Amino acid sequence: MAFSLLGEIMDDWPGYDLNLFTYPQHYYGDLDYVLIPHGIVVDRIERLAKDIMKDIGYCDIMVLCVLKGGYKFCADLVEHLKNISRNSDRFVSMKVDFIRLKSYRNDQSMGEMQIIGGDDLSTLAGKNVLIVEDVVGTGRTMKALLGSIEKYKPNRIKVASLLVKRTPRSDGFRPDYAGFEIPDLFVVGYALDYNEYFRDLNEYSGHLAFVIPVNFHHCPASTYV
Repeated sequence: MAFSLLGEIMDDWPGYDLNLFTYPQHYYGDLDYVLIPHGIVVDRIERLAKDIMKDIGYCDIMVLCVLKGGYKFCADLVEHLKNISRNSDRFVSMKVDFIRLKSYRNDQSMGEMQIIGGDDLSTLAGKNVLIVEDVVGTGRTMKALLGSIEKYKPNRIKVASLLVKRTPRSDGFRPDYAGFEIPDLFVVGYALDYNEYFRDLNEYSGHLAFVIPVNFHHCPASTYV
C-alpha cells in the first residue's frame, strides 16, 4: 500500500511513471518519478483546512507563510479555509503575511536560521497564528521560528506543513497539521525548488505534483527555501 490513511508514503513506494504526465522538456533526464499526483495533494489540503477550522473554532487567523516553497501550499490552503468560512454561519477573518527562512543550501540544512521580511513580529501578540511551511525535515528550523514567535505572546500557534520527512536527523518535532509523511528524499514541484530550478513545474501542477530530481549537473550552488 503506497499511502496510509494518515498520508504516510511508504519507503518502498516506486512512484508513478513520468510517461503518464506532461512536464517541461528542459527537465527531461533530471526527474525520476512522480511521488504524489496533484489531485491527491489537492484533496489532502482540503482535509487539512477542515481540520484547522475545527480545531481553531472559527476564530480569526493570522497566517504566516514561509517562502518560497510554501507559497503554493499556503495559497491553496487559505482558499479552502475561506471557502469553509463562506459556507458557515460565522465569518472568519484571515490575514496573510510572508517571511523567508534561510535554512537550506543545496540539499543540506544549514545550522543557523534567519528570518527575512514580514511585518514586525510584535503584531502577532494575542493572535491565532497559523504557520504554513512546505517541508519539515529535521525540525530545527521550525522550532527556532516558534521560539522567536512565542516571545511575542500570541494567543496560540499552530503549524501546517505540506510534507514531513522521515529522517534520522529529526529532533522529533511534528507539525500540528501534516499533508504527507514521506521518505527522506529531495522533492520538487508544487513550488518546491532546487536552487530555483523546477519552480515552473507548478505550471504543470494539473498533472504533476512531486518528483525526485536525480541529476543536478546544471543547477547553481545555493538557494533559499
